[in-house]
Formats: sequence, structure tokens, C-alpha cells
Amino acid sequence: MSTLTKPNHIGRKISRIRELRDMKQEALAQALGTNQQAISAMENSETIDEEKLVEVAKALGVSVEAIKNFSDEAAINYFNSFNEAVHNSHFGNNNNCTFNPLDKLMETVEENKKLYERLLQAEKDKIEYLEKLLNQK
Repeated sequence: MSTLTKPNHIGRKISRIRELRDMKQEALAQALGTNQQAISAMENSETIDEEKLVEVAKALGVSVEAIKNFSDEAAINYFNSFNEAVHNSHFGNNNNCTFNPLDKLMETVEENKKLYERLLQAEKDKIEYLEKLLNQK
């Protein structure tokens, strides 16, 4: 039985989702901190331990359940119904988000932390400078 016909071949499901996300093995390897050969071996594996599956799902931007329940047939049906809905809507095809809003939010949080730390350091530097001036008198 080939991997294409095995319904629960997790590695093949990961491979198909990765391909649908237009992601190369190298990109997935980088996201997981491994190499392309390890991704190839994983995609040829029928089973993967749950902890690794969680990491892979996160890197692919899908849930573990989405990987476990993935099928080419369901994906085709989804995209067909999605395209039909877009063509039948009055809003056109303006719903393509090119970034993950949560990623942008976290970037903003990190920038705010850095800004706060710089502000705090500047205030500490001012205090030290003023203390030196007072000690000189």
C-alpha cells in the first residue's frame, strides 16, 4: 500500500499541508530548528510522536487536529466551496490577509518592551548624572 492511499499516514499529511502552504522542506526545517533531511524522513514516517506533531502544527500554522484529520478530498472540497462563496459574494476577493495579526501584535509588544527599557535606562542615566553633579559641590 503506498503512502498516498494510507488514510492515517501523518508524514504524508504534513507534506501535503506544507505544499498547500507553499512552504519548502528547508523552510519547515528552519522553523523547527532542524535540517531538510530530517523533514524528508518525518514526511516519510507513518507516525510521529505527539510532542513533535505539536511543533510541526505550530510551524505550519495549523492545529494538530487539522493535520490528523487532513485529506486531499476535504481540502479540494473546502477550496471549491470557498471559491464559490467568493464568486457569489458582493464584496469581491478583498479578504486575503497577508500577515498574521497575532504576530503583528506580539511584534508591537516586543517593541514596546524595548522602548520602555530604553526609557528606563535613560532615566537611570539622568539620576546618575545628577548625583555626580551634586557630589562635586
